[in-house]
Amino acid sequence: MDILSLKDVSVRRGQTDILRGINWTVRAGEHWAVVGGNGSGKTTLLTVAAGYLWPTEGTVEVLGRRFGRTDLRELRRSIGFVSTALADRLAALRPHDDVRTVAVSGRFASLGVYTVPSAADLERADALLRQFGCQALADRPYSTLSQGEKQRVLLVRAWMANPDLLVLDEPCTGLDVSARELLLAGLARAAALSPSPTIIYVTHHVEEILPLFTHALVLHAGRVVAQGATRATLTDDVLSRAFGLGLTVEWAYGRPWIRVKAVRDAG
Repeated sequence: MDILSLKDVSVRRGQTDILRGINWTVRAGEHWAVVGGNGSGKTTLLTVAAGYLWPTEGTVEVLGRRFGRTDLRELRRSIGFVSTALADRLAALRPHDDVRTVAVSGRFASLGVYTVPSAADLERADALLRQFGCQALADRPYSTLSQGEKQRVLLVRAWMANPDLLVLDEPCTGLDVSARELLLAGLARAAALSPSPTIIYVTHHVEEILPLFTHALVLHAGRVVAQGATRATLTDDVLSRAFGLGLTVEWAYGRPWIRVKAVRDAG
């Protein structure tokens, strides 16, 4: 079974195409990085993949269930979703919830916990908090955490439900180098466990793409520039076209790093 299948998917707002003619298949055992500049359509693509947005055109199947023939509310229970916007929303709506409660809420796909969690749920939450280096935060109010700590707790929350698909929308936005690397290290450790969900990770910073990502999809102006195996896809030419700059890519520690050669004339 394919984890995700998009065929000729377009998303239009008025006269503007946010996504155009997207064809993309994610298979079991693959982890994908989605790369592109601001305005390339990355977040819109993820919102479709996570079951929160219907495309204007095309067909979408997620976890073997086709949009229009399935209850998307039920489907979303099998999908973990992490974003900075969710972190901000949780802090605003549930300012007094402690970190352990936020983690456990992932078990119920809810903002807040409205039933008494089982001992097994609490044990799993504590184990995952340790996995992501958040155990010392368990009793602190979520709203008081740093942005990096909030994002790591959201990863714990997403993992609580044993999702089949985990969608990460630029989780390192606003983080300094130390916080970023702590989050990425926790993600790498959790992804190495068995079973692990299929992971789709969106970023415009290619150095965040860990060795665990087997494939990459590159977007520019709502269209696919290239897709395929990570190293074969993240090339000088592809990334230069995606970002409108002359770029070179170097690989170190299993991760891509870019250097700017020249700025292209926008005209």
